[in-house]
Amino acid sequence: MMVSFFDQFASPLYLGIPLIAIAITLPWVLYPTPSSRWINNRLITVQGWLINRFTNQLMLPLNMGGHKWALLLVSLMIFLITINMLGLLPYTFTPTTQLSLNMGFAVPLWLATVIIGMRNQPTVALGHLLPEGTPIPLIPVLIIIETISLFIRPLPLGVRLTANLTAGHLLIQLIATAVFVLLPMMPTVAILTATVLFLLTLLEVAVAMIQAYVFVLLLSLYLQENV
Repeated sequence: MMVSFFDQFASPLYLGIPLIAIAITLPWVLYPTPSSRWINNRLITVQGWLINRFTNQLMLPLNMGGHKWALLLVSLMIFLITINMLGLLPYTFTPTTQLSLNMGFAVPLWLATVIIGMRNQPTVALGHLLPEGTPIPLIPVLIIIETISLFIRPLPLGVRLTANLTAGHLLIQLIATAVFVLLPMMPTVAILTATVLFLLTLLEVAVAMIQAYVFVLLLSLYLQENV
C-alpha cells in the first residue's frame, strides 16, 4: 500500500517513452495568444494585467541591468504555476515533484547570476564572502562558511519546491484513501474527512502558486546581489 502512494511521483512511460516531456511542453499550448485587435477578450486582458502587475513587483528592487531578466523570470513563474496547477487534476503527473527537474531550473539560473556578478562587479561579488568588520582570526572560517552557503543556494530552491508539492500530493492521497475506507463504516466521519480534503485541496492550489512565486522571487534576490 505504501509503495502505491509514491507511484504517483514516478515518471510515466508509454511504449518505453517517458511522458514527462509531454507534461512539460503541454502548458505552453494552453496559454491564450494575444491577437492583433485593438480590443482583446477578457481572458487575455486579465492575463496581461496579472503579468504586468507581477513584473512590476518583481523588478521593483532591481536596477536597469536586472530588468533584462524580466521576460525569463516571468515566463518561468507562469510555467511553474501552470505545471503545479495541472498536477492537481486527477490522473495527471506533476513534473515539479521531480528534484532533477527543479535542480535543472535552479542550478543554471543561479550560476548565471553568479557569473554576471563576477563579470560586472567582481570586487562586490567577492566582498559578500567576507562581512565588513570581521575580526582577523575569523576571516578564514567566515570565508569558508560564506563560500559553502553560496554554493548550496540552488539546493534549497529545488528541494523547497519538490518537498512542498510532494508533501501536499501525499497528504491529499492519504486523506482521500481514508475517505473511501471510512465511507462504508462511518459515513459521518467520512463526510467530515471529505470536507477536510476539500479544504486541503484549496490550500494546495495556493501552495502551487506561492511556491512558484517564491522560486522566482529568490532568483530575483540572488540577481539583485550581482547586478
